[in-house]
Amino acid sequence: MTQATAVSTAALRTFPLFQGLSDDTLQAVAHSAVMRRIPRGQGVLHAGDRSDFVYFVLTGSLKVIVSDEDGREVILSILGQGELFGEMGMFGEQPRSASVVAVTPADLVLIAKHDFRRILQDNFEVAWRIMCNLADRLRNADRKIESLALMDVYGRVARLLLEMSEDVNGEAVVVRKITKQDIAKMIGASREMVSRVMKDLGSQGLIEETDHGIVLRDRLNDL
Repeated sequence: MTQATAVSTAALRTFPLFQGLSDDTLQAVAHSAVMRRIPRGQGVLHAGDRSDFVYFVLTGSLKVIVSDEDGREVILSILGQGELFGEMGMFGEQPRSASVVAVTPADLVLIAKHDFRRILQDNFEVAWRIMCNLADRLRNADRKIESLALMDVYGRVARLLLEMSEDVNGEAVVVRKITKQDIAKMIGASREMVSRVMKDLGSQGLIEETDHGIVLRDRLNDL
């Protein structure tokens, strides 16, 4: 990581967790926060590490991964601007359960564990939003378990693309850059199988791969 720099209240307001808070509250959070630049490919934290910080993604993209002794890797999620990670470490003293690596250069806002706990104690709205965020994580985990158990590769690819898509001028588009290898690691399939599925979905007119992202058609919901 690069040398830490100060964080402005304007930067904090870009995060959903801090939106709507008073200037005084944001100023107090800013005093506890620092920003670091992470180069592409660098690990931010590793499974088994102590849980010392909460991280907020100001710019860039990162992947959350678990791996075995043979180096086989599963991607649990891909994080982008406005998202946070490491918050589970605020509850209890367990070590990190996964590793996080920068997919692109990223600017992260860090808040130390003891400072973030104090913020939660002093601001019910922030604590409530953290609880909602954790509930969303549990729901996403339930959906992933369901898709692995009940869906074929076509269905798993379709669900992942739909979950990652954003509304762009009335169309569902996967704007965030993601490789077929990453998709394979997220859904428990081989890259070759994902390539075949993506090609087939394209030939059926269900998706269109463009320079601006993957455009999803309405019929993809039927898979």
